[in-house]
Amino acid sequence: MKLPHLKIGDLVAKVPIIQGGMGIGVSLSGLASAVANEGGIGVISGVQIGYREDDFKTNNDVANVRGLVKEIRRARNLSPKGILGVNMMAAVNNYKEMVKEAVKEKIDIIISGAGLPKNLPELVMGSSTKIAPIVSSGKAATIITKMWDRKYKYIPDAVIVEGPKAGGHLGFSLDQLNSIKLPSLQELVKEVIEALKPFEERYKKNVPVIAAGGIYTGTDIAKFLNIGADGVQMSTRFVGTEECDAHLNFKKAYISAGEEDIQIVKSPVGMPGRAIRNAFVKAVEEQKLKISRCYNCLKPCNPATTPYCISDALINSVKGDTENGLVFIGTNGYRMKEIVTVKALIKELVDEAVEFLNS
Repeated sequence: MKLPHLKIGDLVAKVPIIQGGMGIGVSLSGLASAVANEGGIGVISGVQIGYREDDFKTNNDVANVRGLVKEIRRARNLSPKGILGVNMMAAVNNYKEMVKEAVKEKIDIIISGAGLPKNLPELVMGSSTKIAPIVSSGKAATIITKMWDRKYKYIPDAVIVEGPKAGGHLGFSLDQLNSIKLPSLQELVKEVIEALKPFEERYKKNVPVIAAGGIYTGTDIAKFLNIGADGVQMSTRFVGTEECDAHLNFKKAYISAGEEDIQIVKSPVGMPGRAIRNAFVKAVEEQKLKISRCYNCLKPCNPATTPYCISDALINSVKGDTENGLVFIGTNGYRMKEIVTVKALIKELVDEAVEFLNS
């Protein structure tokens, strides 16, 4: 038995793995194209993607649009036949412009979370770009699908279900994450599959459900395929690859981290996140860090009250200053022990998954 292909409309990924978008700058054209070339779906993170542009600090929105175009074009040049996506946070202030630019560049799929991407269908109308919201429950899947159905007569091309063990920003409250019994990703996936059935029947359209958050091995992948998921999204594992766009120090921070070093942190945008405990995290716990400039990048962020600038924190870490920056990580990140190629990682995952499905 081989692994089933992941079909999202007319897109067919030979390997049912989406590489999750990781910002700022962790998953750009280098990583995304490498994953796409191995048959998965490679995803560029659109958040503050222009951080290497000369005018990033003075002309943030324009720099980000330019940075996005450069990365999409470079990824397409490196993977002319692969499936490429962009992950866009719904909370960014220039969301509309960024999505429209990605569509203009003929990106294959836009994945969107960190808030409800209410108007996403209108931004891709008339194009072949697919859209996939990230949800954290069956209820959230129903809300966004109902909204798109009512307003645009359109339902998602795929839905990504992100559980509480993911890295980065999480769609769960601090209380939920600190509770003894976290909701299981298996139950959430089943919930979302059920929630989408009435819409699939009405539209006569299959909406693939993708499991995400805490998936680490090929065996994990196989278990989610067995319960009805069409594929998985994985982020943390891809940090430990040669092609990952982050600085080597960022990758080494993962390899050095123990289980006890991974904790929930408070993000300025109101959503908790999971990160490596370092000098920066300790400093934020003790006092509000002075913000010298505001990029005006996120809708819920107020520089007068925010505990720190998340853009600066993430840029520091991706450039290699992992003690004075924020290093987002998934629950299982401490299990990473070496840096491998994307080709070797995907082969390992596929082989493990196939072995489990055949056993």
